[in-house]
Amino acid sequence: MSCRRRFHHGTNPARAQSIAELRAMAARRLPNFCLEYLEGGADDEITLSRNRKALDEVLWLPRTLVDVSQRELAVPLFGQDSALPMVIAPTGFNGLLADGGDRVLAEVAHAAGIPFCQSMVSTVALEDIVATGVRHWMQIYPFKDRDNVAAVVKRAELAGSEAIVLTTDASVFGNREWDRRNYRAPMKLNLCNLIDVAWHPRWVWDVLVPRGMPRFRNLGNLPAGMDSARNAATWLAAQMDTSLTWDDVRWLRALWPRKLLVKGVLMPEDALRARDAGADGVVVSNHGGRQLDTVPAPIEMLAAVREAVGPDMTVIVDSGFRRGSDFVKARALGADAAMSGRATLYGLAAAGHGGAARAVEILRSEMARTLGLIGCAQMREVDGRYVGRG
Repeated sequence: MSCRRRFHHGTNPARAQSIAELRAMAARRLPNFCLEYLEGGADDEITLSRNRKALDEVLWLPRTLVDVSQRELAVPLFGQDSALPMVIAPTGFNGLLADGGDRVLAEVAHAAGIPFCQSMVSTVALEDIVATGVRHWMQIYPFKDRDNVAAVVKRAELAGSEAIVLTTDASVFGNREWDRRNYRAPMKLNLCNLIDVAWHPRWVWDVLVPRGMPRFRNLGNLPAGMDSARNAATWLAAQMDTSLTWDDVRWLRALWPRKLLVKGVLMPEDALRARDAGADGVVVSNHGGRQLDTVPAPIEMLAAVREAVGPDMTVIVDSGFRRGSDFVKARALGADAAMSGRATLYGLAAAGHGGAARAVEILRSEMARTLGLIGCAQMREVDGRYVGRG
């Protein structure tokens, strides 16, 4: 009987050989509602699948007889080296996956020498994350209450954050049908999912027992009691500002003295407008397939965005990255770095700190191996000569 495609079935993340194996471990540990929160995409999930397929269709054009005995993975990012062309992406409510999830990811990023971008809807105070010593980027949503946004931005400035990342593609929530399947009301699980939670004691013991349901810590000046998951979810839905325009980017630029990135860009002309509005960089993103279905994968738009903005603007890409080779492909197509969302979350959900660290270790080793196999010793020298399409 063939053993191909079988995954490690234990609980020790050190034995996981791929992000896919960490994903399988996470699926066994998490209750259904958490797993679907992590995995789900919008509508028919066509974009979710396309993100992965597009990366698979980028083909290597390797060179041979090149000395790759010494390989260097570091790349410049906002004036200093990042040990890998990788940023841990902003993802919300990570406390649902492991106790103190955001702090764990920040510690792992710090140890790896890469930036950590914290979500505004995280469950650890941004000041506590900055205190880990990580290169800290703070993601914000464009709430209607601009005073609330300004308060979070000011906190990030005082704490010493390196960058603000403005997410622009979520002012209207995407249609994630798993939400309606799993809940009978906002943040109230239906009976089936309540029973399923009871069948996952490891998760209950790690997440719920220490501190109860995680609370949001970075939503600004909320009314008393509104930081709970149940109450804040309703507040968030009402606060997303559908009137967001480029004027708001300019408002934020005037408010924030450090690096500013606009996340949610797919079209080259929008990347140019971001630059004109004062942004230092863009994140080419479709929100991991969780917002608008049937749009291009970011990796498909990356080269056009880079061509439009030229070599000097920072361009980061995300969505679908599961192998270290994907990050090298991003560099070849013009990105300074790529963001990892689900890949590191699988590790976090599988085994907390050990799992998240293992995810980064797997990706690092795959990046190094890919450099050797394509015949390029320096990550910063990877360019379009090394890739093609089938």
